[in-house]
Amino acid sequence: MSVDTTNTHEPFGTLLGYAPGGVAIYSSDYASACADDYPDDASFRSYVGHEYMGYKWQCVEFARRFLYLNYGMVFTDVGMAHEIFSLRFLRQIANEVLLPLQAYNNGSKKMPSAGALLIWQDGGFFKRTGHVAIITEVLDDRVRIAEQNVIHRRLPVGQQWSRELPMRVADDGYYLQDTFDDTTILGWMIQTEDTTYSLPQPVTPPEYMTIESRCVPDHGQLADTWLNEQNPIELAYINANGHALNHDDPYRYFTIADSAEQELIRATNELHLMYLHATNKVLQDDNLLRKFNIPEILWPRMRLSWRSRRYQTITGRLDFCMDERGLKAYEYNADSASCHTETGIIIEKWAQQVGIIEGVNAGKMLLNALIDTWKHSDAKPFVHIMQDNDAEENYHALFMQKALNQAGFETKILHGLDDLYWDKQGQLVDADHRLVNCVWKTWAWETVLEQLREESEARISAPPIRTGHPENKVRLIDVLLRPEINVFEPLWTVIPSNKAILPVLWSLFPNHRYLLEASFELNPELVSHGYAVKPIAGRRGLNIELVSNNEQVLDKTVGQFDRQENIYQQLWCLPKVADRYVQLCTFTVGGHYGGTCLRSDRNLVIKGESDMQPLFVLDDQAFIQQ
Repeated sequence: MSVDTTNTHEPFGTLLGYAPGGVAIYSSDYASACADDYPDDASFRSYVGHEYMGYKWQCVEFARRFLYLNYGMVFTDVGMAHEIFSLRFLRQIANEVLLPLQAYNNGSKKMPSAGALLIWQDGGFFKRTGHVAIITEVLDDRVRIAEQNVIHRRLPVGQQWSRELPMRVADDGYYLQDTFDDTTILGWMIQTEDTTYSLPQPVTPPEYMTIESRCVPDHGQLADTWLNEQNPIELAYINANGHALNHDDPYRYFTIADSAEQELIRATNELHLMYLHATNKVLQDDNLLRKFNIPEILWPRMRLSWRSRRYQTITGRLDFCMDERGLKAYEYNADSASCHTETGIIIEKWAQQVGIIEGVNAGKMLLNALIDTWKHSDAKPFVHIMQDNDAEENYHALFMQKALNQAGFETKILHGLDDLYWDKQGQLVDADHRLVNCVWKTWAWETVLEQLREESEARISAPPIRTGHPENKVRLIDVLLRPEINVFEPLWTVIPSNKAILPVLWSLFPNHRYLLEASFELNPELVSHGYAVKPIAGRRGLNIELVSNNEQVLDKTVGQFDRQENIYQQLWCLPKVADRYVQLCTFTVGGHYGGTCLRSDRNLVIKGESDMQPLFVLDDQAFIQQ
């Protein structure tokens, strides 16, 4: 919101003053934002270095920037300010450690403190969004706060606070009163391990965590061609799949509640940071890293990738089980994730064709999120898109090309490696003699590791990267491990994508509400509950075995990962909706939630060939009443 309590509105982006620590406070009078200065969504995104702060110049952006600059900590991304009150950790930037964050209701016996976050419920003056401010001083009968997106006038010279809020001290607690009469202060949040007087983390009610199925009346909407064959992305999709999302039940779609989507957003953002924390742990411990079956000659490069490009991820995908039992993550494909085209384009086209008018496509904003992330990446002006000769990868590559082009990059798609050569200096060039120095790939890093294992049987001093060859043959390893080439996703993402990360996560966050128990060895606890056997570097649901608590094999898939080491994960079967087992997949984009898609199968394990299904988000009341 951009309402002021005075008639004085400084133009958008004007420096209004400073909070303690010299943290700037800016005007967020959006009505005065110049379209030339802020032409698109990406231009409103605020960063300090590579760390995303939020949208200029909203209250959340200020609060995150204040914590970052003064304490070296940030809270995870949220959709609305009031959602901060449900968070329970801060991330320490320097070492990826997650620190406990406690919440105290307005009226708590825990006294507010300077540096604490103050959170408002959505409603009244803070309709829909809620609000967050920083408590800068605590006096006997009032507190002083610093904030953005409330007052758009300059502060008096030297004053480092925006407003004073009255505080009543009673026997039963501390009560803060807002200067607006139609708002509700939820409480304050303090980084501490002490849980005295703190609130438990809120839990989404089970009735909002189910997935429901509905069908559009079949009036022949999908009988004819309904995708645009003149559009290169849609044509590539048609060549791979025809004019269909799935052929089994083309008019079926699924719905979730808005509260469930909010839970998916929280889980996605939180789990991404947990995976980063676990990755940091692995890269500091040779004994742990050895369990990932990564050639040791690559370890130094992986650690260098982590140190220099930790925040340079574009997109990944988390796979979830969600039903009335709650939300559990199976794994994180942080490298070479797929399903973006269907989520970002095809489902929206399907909805337009069949006439869906309820709810919101759960992946509608995916493309815009990718465009924003590319704009703030370290990608070079020209990006080579590398893909295998595969029908699905054809449209996946074109979709990413669209995001890159709209972000302002020049691109070229390379099918396979035949159009890559060495020039006379041993540098990699394409068929147009353009230097290759930045790559986005559909290939998994595991393919490179397999090549490296084959090449590294003899004792060598460094990864065997060619800089020229008599037959001019370029291998994948020669491209993706070449030091001067920026590769997306970065090399370090092979760690969170490897299933060996799952036991590490469980050891760091035991009994976490989003995690399933996982172990390198089969233990009595897993046997008693049932377990899944997963190859550490498996993909596309291959070579997975699901075993019940009475040792019955519930499902088993085969593939090329049968010689991989395995981990064991607690059995947590997908819910069955409309005779199909359904799995939710959320996308991380730049490390933050970017959208959700749904995949289904008649068997328990979701595989590469499993169906994509339309997914729409309804408000809670409409969801319950459907």
